[in-house]
Amino acid sequence: MGGRSKKVPRNFKGMLQSDVPQGRNGKHKKIVTRILSDLDQVDDGVALKVPLAQLTDSKEKVRSALNRATRKSGRNVATASDGAFLYVWNEAP
Repeated sequence: MGGRSKKVPRNFKGMLQSDVPQGRNGKHKKIVTRILSDLDQVDDGVALKVPLAQLTDSKEKVRSALNRATRKSGRNVATASDGAFLYVWNEAP
């Protein structure tokens, strides 16, 4: 008749929900914020020339993060790249 009441050990530690960070600041936030800030300041027809060597991750991952940020804010931005630079510019709506 002995019911098994063995407690299975948890795999992860717990913490108070109120202490959980609520914002998502991804690792690309700094570069994406800098690019968007510069895009706010350039004239129409001007592309930003971001050196790939300054990116902390691959241009594809930064481009994806930039795409997510611009879609979320309703901006229309285009990108291109070559072996040395990521080019980013505002597109007309």
